[in-house]
Amino acid sequence: MGSRMGRAGTPLWRAGLTAALLCGIGLLPWISHTDPELTVLKARSADRDPDPAALAAVRAQLGLEEGPLTLLWRWLGGLWRGDAGRSWISGAEVTPAVTQALGASLLLMAVSLVVACGTAAAVCARTLYLGARRRLHVRTPGGSIPAALAALPEFLTASVLATVVGVHLGWLPALGWYGPQWTVLPALALGLPAGAVLGRLLDDQLPAAFAEPWATAAAARGLPGRNVARHALRRCLPGLLPNLGLFAVGLTGGAVAVEQIFDIPGLGRTTLQAALAQDLPVLQAGTLALVALAAVTTAAARLAVGRLAGPALRDRALHTLHRPSHTVHGPPSTARRILSIAHGPALAHGLLLAVVVALGLPRDPLAVDTTDRLRAPTPTHPFGTDALGRDLLARVAHGALDTLLSAFAVSAAALVAGVLLGLLPRLSGPLVDTVNAVPPVAAALLVTALWGGGATTPAVAVAVVAWAPLAAHTSALVRQERATLHLAATRALGAGRWYLLRRGVLPAVVPPVVRHAVLRLPGIALALASLGFLGLGAPPPSPEWGLLLAENQPYVERAPWTVLAPAAVLALLGALAVTATEAAGRRVGKDR
Repeated sequence: MGSRMGRAGTPLWRAGLTAALLCGIGLLPWISHTDPELTVLKARSADRDPDPAALAAVRAQLGLEEGPLTLLWRWLGGLWRGDAGRSWISGAEVTPAVTQALGASLLLMAVSLVVACGTAAAVCARTLYLGARRRLHVRTPGGSIPAALAALPEFLTASVLATVVGVHLGWLPALGWYGPQWTVLPALALGLPAGAVLGRLLDDQLPAAFAEPWATAAAARGLPGRNVARHALRRCLPGLLPNLGLFAVGLTGGAVAVEQIFDIPGLGRTTLQAALAQDLPVLQAGTLALVALAAVTTAAARLAVGRLAGPALRDRALHTLHRPSHTVHGPPSTARRILSIAHGPALAHGLLLAVVVALGLPRDPLAVDTTDRLRAPTPTHPFGTDALGRDLLARVAHGALDTLLSAFAVSAAALVAGVLLGLLPRLSGPLVDTVNAVPPVAAALLVTALWGGGATTPAVAVAVVAWAPLAAHTSALVRQERATLHLAATRALGAGRWYLLRRGVLPAVVPPVVRHAVLRLPGIALALASLGFLGLGAPPPSPEWGLLLAENQPYVERAPWTVLAPAAVLALLGALAVTATEAAGRRVGKDR
């Protein structure tokens, strides 16, 4: 009875969250204490003098004198008739414009997901090959390339692809949206990082699947290794499908920078322009479309999880994926050797990152020398100089302190919030979908309006949404763990809920989620950098990494080292995160 009531309350909870989000966006100008008529006037014509008569005309045309609540109620009332109002900037109907932008973003998302799935398959292909042949004891860490892909900024990848492949080589079109061939480069820029993260998460679970009794029995009966590998893949996918759904929604509404670079009329770019111009009808309609897409994606992912897991999920007959008896096959000496190999790359990447920061900290990141502009790397300036002659090594190192400290703090907060909320899936499920559907720029503007401007605002804006993937991962793992045989047996022996949570669920769920959080650390730094790239982060002349990339992007053809230096450090951070999670996984496997 309680379960049915909980399921019945979920749609109401989702509807309430959506209404609260739309109300917050509708009240954004008044919450942030800005004049919407002035912003709209400047968006319509930047050269027009904002005299009182012009402002009064805009106020009367938009009906601002009636107050924000009346405007919001009128907009909500029009939705029942399929009317999302008219744009405050262009005067065009919102529904056709948002529908067209959503169609472009959905096409780009679909192609990006194909790229992401292909990348994820390449990342875990070696583990599948070795597991099919029962040779996982020779598996060694190989995550540097996926780490680099996951850590490279999407906007930087997009810029390089557009410049090199699109302009210099002329293989594919670099600008516009006129046919299937125009989707290739932006899909690569979006799909490669997403696929690298998904591939690492899948690769983390596959060894445990190959260690389950059914895999051993299948191998003993002589079943082909490819069949065992296919079933191991099917066994691991239910824990990742919720995150794949989040990626799908994020690729639809969060591809702002990529859509800007490739001049794609997608929903991310539309909501960015609407947010900056305070074109509330367009911003509200775009957000509502993303929330609806998130609900559909979540329902599809849940249905797919039920189909993949089969009756075992319903009948509580699963084996746990996170407490295998022998994660690493082979004698103890082999496990110790693999463990030492896993620690080696993590230590090397950490030392290299520390050396870069230590060498750059004594240098002045703000010293300007216009006679030494865009100088190539030399012994005096190992990373070269930027357009103002400032030393890039100094700026990268000083920016690392701010970016990494913020990224660590945001990651820790996201981990705690993600685990706690993930343990309550009926509460967190709709909340995850709603938060993940908020356009990044709208989230930053809402946080700025409520929190106020300042150096901590970008970190708070990222923290507001960073917990969602970890909560989705936690919920998926908890659902599977509660359906395991050993937990059912413990419950049958009289164990209470608190005992099952403390001694059964949390020890199995927390370690993979922690590794997931560490794996997302470069992504947190990347999100902070993206806000800087979009002009919502630290102001100049701050050496924040996103601002470094944004400032130097116009010079990428003439002086590529100006963007390669911060990008290389981001890739190094990604390699450190992946090899550290690999080492942690080996340690957990050895201890068990």
